[in-house]
Amino acid sequence: MADDVLLARIAAGDVDALAELFRRHQQAIFRFVLHLSGSPALADDVTQDVFMTVIREAGKFEPGRAAVPSGLCGIAGNFVRRRLALERGTASMDAELQESSAPVVTPDPVGDLTTAERIESLRRAVLRLPMRYREAVVLCDLQEMTYVDAAAALECPVGTVRSRLNRGRALLAAKMQAEQRDTTRGVARRSRIKKALA
Repeated sequence: MADDVLLARIAAGDVDALAELFRRHQQAIFRFVLHLSGSPALADDVTQDVFMTVIREAGKFEPGRAAVPSGLCGIAGNFVRRRLALERGTASMDAELQESSAPVVTPDPVGDLTTAERIESLRRAVLRLPMRYREAVVLCDLQEMTYVDAAAALECPVGTVRSRLNRGRALLAAKMQAEQRDTTRGVARRSRIKKALA
């Protein structure tokens, strides 16, 4: 059953249609919000808020206007922007993300550590992007949405999505290079200190 049919059935009060829509899109919405915010708790809350909104407003959906996943990401993005604006100045979301990470035992701990460090570095860099660029990068590069679907989610022209994505990628590359340089300098500094103390 197509998503727009499910929405029509949800508008008519069909609980099974809501369960199916939730099953199809819950993980993607959670990942989208997690990438935008860096907070698993916020991602969980916003995912629930998105589907509560669907329950209330399913009748307002216009088939053909936008793909349902784009509309759901648009709703989620609005919730994230509001929540982040309210929570500015409170505890860092990075700290919450680090606390929620469970250690994993792997056969190649050194290789996996390097990969994990790169992934964590990328997450931090994405979270430092201004929201308009972060949304475009997350939707197009991490959620793999088309420009058209991302434009529908962000309620802006396709050209704006392309522009924000290009700028976001450039900023992200610059942030990653800066972090790489800082890491290299830190390793060199620790090496010099070790030699001086030896």
